Amino acid sequence: MSEILIEQIDQVLHISLNRPEKKNAITQGMYSTLASTLNNAAGDFGIRTVVISGNGKAFTAGNDIMDFMNEEITLTSPVFHFLKALHDFPKPLIAAVQGNAVGIGTTMLLHCDLVFAAPDAIFQMPFVTLGLVPEAGSSILFPRLVGHAKASEIFLTGRSFDASESLTMGLINSIEDTPLERALSVAAMIAKQPPNAVLNTKALLKSGSHIAIENVMLAEGEMFRIALQSDETQAAFMAFMTSRAKG
Repeated sequence: MSEILIEQIDQVLHISLNRPEKKNAITQGMYSTLASTLNNAAGDFGIRTVVISGNGKAFTAGNDIMDFMNEEITLTSPVFHFLKALHDFPKPLIAAVQGNAVGIGTTMLLHCDLVFAAPDAIFQMPFVTLGLVPEAGSSILFPRLVGHAKASEIFLTGRSFDASESLTMGLINSIEDTPLERALSVAAMIAKQPPNAVLNTKALLKSGSHIAIENVMLAEGEMFRIALQSDETQAAFMAFMTSRAKG
């Protein structure tokens, strides 16, 4: 069965991460599919909104660490194609989150226009803990959202935060018992709006910082790539894998 499920419901495209046995940890192959799906949806007038969700108990555990350790990551790797597709996506992007949203599982939400989360949602960006740096433009988007002090606390400690705190931060729109149902409902509502007005409004909302964020994402990507090759990160990865095996 495909690790990425794609379903079109009228003018709403629903993309599901479908690797529940691995808590939807994302591989390079999955990133490639996600990037091409978003790029195709961007040019398809029959698609007005996109909803991203994860099957099973987790939204996503983030990058598949073994996959990353076994692949040479460059700025042309699928993960960076996905991040660019996410940043450049011109139509409303809505996320439905339940359970763990780790790493890219949280940073991708900063590019979404609306986010609905279940009461059990747990968010975490443990980049420093793994010897890495923030990605997906989060080093500019997250402090802009929550302030420098709060962003520093969360990035530098690697601590997690729950749905209630994420709502206070403004990371999500609301806490829902059935976030996917809510996301699809709102997506259908937006899909009925005049399409050019929707596209132009999103473009205006992003116009003040789109290029600046793109430049930050490129800098993050290069630093992330270099960090992956460091002894510090390799040791952090091994410590993480060991602690997960014991836990």
